[in-house]
Amino acid sequence: MTGSLRARAFAGFLPLCLVAAACGGDDSSSASSGTVDSGVKSGVDQALSGSATTAEITDQPTSMEEWEALWAEERAAVVAEITENGWGKSADGNTLTGPEGFTVDLAACPAGWSDTEGLTDTTIKIGNTLSQSGTTADYGYLAVAIRPLLAHYSAEGAFTDSEGKTRTVDYITKDDAYDPARTIPLVDELIDSDKVFDVWTLGSPNTMKTYDKLNQRCIPGILQMTGHPAWGDPVNHPWTTGMQMAYNTEAVLWGGFIEQRLDELAPDGGTVKVAALVMNNDFGKSYDAAFKDYLAQSPHKDRIEYVTELIEPQVPTVKDPLTTIASQDPDVFIVMSTGVPCTQSITEASENGLKESADYMFMSSVCQSSGFVGKEKVGGDGSATTGWWIVGGGVKDLVSPDNDGDPFIEWSRELLTNDGTDYTVSGSLTSGIYFGWSMVQALRIAGDLPGGLTRTNLILAARAMDMTHPSLIPGIQFNMNGNADAYFVEGSQFGQYDAELQNWVTQGDIIDLSGKSANCAWDQSTSTCT
Repeated sequence: MTGSLRARAFAGFLPLCLVAAACGGDDSSSASSGTVDSGVKSGVDQALSGSATTAEITDQPTSMEEWEALWAEERAAVVAEITENGWGKSADGNTLTGPEGFTVDLAACPAGWSDTEGLTDTTIKIGNTLSQSGTTADYGYLAVAIRPLLAHYSAEGAFTDSEGKTRTVDYITKDDAYDPARTIPLVDELIDSDKVFDVWTLGSPNTMKTYDKLNQRCIPGILQMTGHPAWGDPVNHPWTTGMQMAYNTEAVLWGGFIEQRLDELAPDGGTVKVAALVMNNDFGKSYDAAFKDYLAQSPHKDRIEYVTELIEPQVPTVKDPLTTIASQDPDVFIVMSTGVPCTQSITEASENGLKESADYMFMSSVCQSSGFVGKEKVGGDGSATTGWWIVGGGVKDLVSPDNDGDPFIEWSRELLTNDGTDYTVSGSLTSGIYFGWSMVQALRIAGDLPGGLTRTNLILAARAMDMTHPSLIPGIQFNMNGNADAYFVEGSQFGQYDAELQNWVTQGDIIDLSGKSANCAWDQSTSTCT
């Protein structure tokens, strides 16, 4: 070991940053082997070798007026593409068609199913289960940001559809404390009692327990708040989409990063030890399985030893597993967890010597929020987090001074401030703006389609969307393409934490792999894409 990751320079860093929603691509261009997608792997290899082309970056609007004008043009283009291709619900109402062979058999929807359930002439009911208490309570701030954003556009009359109906959004949230056993009845309440139009869920295990039901009942669940690769399955689960970096892609990035540094980490040609703290649920297991699959296909697998410690989602402390990991003296440590264990991993690693002895420490992308890694949480001057690495998902941070002057960031800060929220209190507010803007655009495109706002039009709008997302770093695309590309975002950036700035500082260039990888029909029994 060469020690102290705080002093680790960025020399030779790959010009790479990938997926914030893991990849889409048809089966003819790439295929999944386990949870390692060949399209993503190829893109990572090219970036590591310096043969990849970084993302094309174009000038962005300089005012909110320019942004709104651009979005209006982009929405109109999506609507035009859909109508010109004749996509939509068939005349007999039995089939929904969309881009690249996207098809939904509406005749298989249950008796009594309604394409407009959750709508009145004046309201749109959207339900959201998410954690607002317990060790993952910080994620409740997503709703704190989403609510005023939806309210703003509702007040502006943005949700006036092609049938002339102007609606406001009735945003209903329910706290499941990141417990799938609580999510199930709460989703039942949303669809059976509240009768919502669309269901948002947060968390991989939570969504995994409910997305079969939503698809069987033909209820939209777009923009789910989880990066599990399973949401990229337009054939078997057409009513569900994700929106953020896929965890299997993140694992490929970790693997590529480590492989590039094998000779640095073990200059004598010896073995590099990688240790991970893995949350024992669908979320953590998807990381773990993907990283194992990456190592299994690596030509350097004999030089990489991988060890793990499991923790339960509601574990009160990670002191014991972190002590065990520190005693194993790993070269690289990866947190495959979420919630309070992320914060505790930082503090424990700082106290037990792991931070000084390991060469690289990676935090999971879902814990980039200041609510997990900032000095208010880790204590003192926040230096315990300095030097940690992350694959950031490509989203602009509301708090970062780097984004001062960005018109959308400034507008979002003002929106939250006027709603009585300190925008610096949690990085999850950044994510809330990111998700909320996307829902606004999907609803508006769906409403502009023939027939006005319906569930089928909402799914079609999502599957055909191609827009410039103001929360994403320039150069990262935001689109889906029916059965050919089932993931919205396939670009990201690496970051390293700076305690003085209290922010993740981007390292290297941005690479966008939009449409490069295969969809994922998830096999829960093997934790792999098939």
